[in-house]
Amino acid sequence: MNTKNTSGYFIGLMSGTSMDGIDAALIHIDQHTIELVHHHEHNYPSSLKKQLNELCNSNHSSILQLGELNRKVGTVFSAAALELLKASAQQASDIIAIGSHGQTIYHHPNADLAFSMQLGDPNSIAFETQITTVADFRNKDMVAGGQGAPLVPRFHQHLLQDKHTNRVIINIGGISNITVLNKDQTTPCLGFDTGPGNTLLDAWVHLQQGKPYDIDGAWSRSGSVNQKLLNEMLADRYFSAPIPKSTGREYFNLKWLNSHLSNHPNILPKDVQRTLIALTAHTIYMGIKSCDLDGGEAYVCGGGCRNSMLMEEIERIFNGFSVDTTKALGVDPDWMEAMAFAWFASRTLSHQPSNLPSATGACKEMVLGGIYYP
Repeated sequence: MNTKNTSGYFIGLMSGTSMDGIDAALIHIDQHTIELVHHHEHNYPSSLKKQLNELCNSNHSSILQLGELNRKVGTVFSAAALELLKASAQQASDIIAIGSHGQTIYHHPNADLAFSMQLGDPNSIAFETQITTVADFRNKDMVAGGQGAPLVPRFHQHLLQDKHTNRVIINIGGISNITVLNKDQTTPCLGFDTGPGNTLLDAWVHLQQGKPYDIDGAWSRSGSVNQKLLNEMLADRYFSAPIPKSTGREYFNLKWLNSHLSNHPNILPKDVQRTLIALTAHTIYMGIKSCDLDGGEAYVCGGGCRNSMLMEEIERIFNGFSVDTTKALGVDPDWMEAMAFAWFASRTLSHQPSNLPSATGACKEMVLGGIYYP
C-alpha cells in the first residue's frame, strides 16, 4: 500500500443513493499505509431526508428550494465532521482536509452535456469546520467524456490488488458497482455500476410496510423468487450495455419496477422482495462474468453486506469465486467509500489523479475536485 500522497489526517464524508445517513471516516495516511482511525454515522433530520427523497423522485425543483437544500445538506455534512472530531482525539487543526462526496440528487452521464449533481455546499463545510474541503469530484471526469462513476475503483486498486489472485470488490449501496482487479497487474482495472443494489429493495419495503429497509432481509426470506418476473427484469437493456457505464435511482426506481409488475398483477409483495434480492445478486454476477475473469475472490462492502439473505444469494450463484466481506482484507466494509473520498482529498492536494479512465471512460487521468478554504 505505497502512497505518495500528503501524509497526515483526512476526513471523508459520504452519503449514497439510499440516503441511510452520512458516513464520516477519519483516516491517517503516511508513506506506506492508510489507517481508519475513527468513524461516525450521522443521520439526516427526518424532514430533510423527506425533502431530498421527494426531490430525487420528482426531478423537479425551484431554484430557491435547490439552493436552500444545498446549504442545509452542507450544514448536516459539517455536523457529521464535527461529531467525528468530538468522538476522536483529533482537533480541526490536526486535519489536513475533508473530502466530501455530497448527496447525489441527479446523475446524468449519457448526454452531450453530461453532469452529476451533488448537494452539500462545500463553502459551508469549510467555514463551519474550519477545515480545507475538497468537493465536486465527479464532474471533471464527465467533462472529459467519462461517466463520473464509479470513482472508488482507483482506491480499491491502490489498497487491495493482489498479484497472486484475481479479486472483485463489490460495493452494494443503493446502486451496486464492482471493481475487477486482475492478478496480472498489466491488465487495466475495470469498474462499473452493475445495476440496482438496495435502492429497489428499500423502495419496495417502504411502499409496502412503511419501513426504511428490510432488516437483514427478513421479509424477502419469507418470499419466493418469481422466475418470470426475474427474467423480464434481467432483459433490461442496461444489464447488457457495454462498459463503461453508470446508473442511479433516476433509472432504477419504483416506476421502473412497476412497469414490470404490471405484467404480474397477482404476485405477492413478499415474492417481489425476494425476486429483487435475486435481481441484485444476478446482475452483479453477470457484470463480473462479462469481464472474462476465470474465478478468484469476491469481497463485498457497503450496506448490502448487512443483508444476510442477499449475501446468501450471492454465495449461492457465484460459481468459481469465494465470497467474503472486505473485513477479511482488513478494511471495514461499512467505511470503504468514506475512506476513499478522504484519500481522494489527499490526492487532489498533492496534484494526483483520482479517476481511472478504464473504469469511467474518461479520455485521461485527471486531478478531481475543487478546493475550498476555511
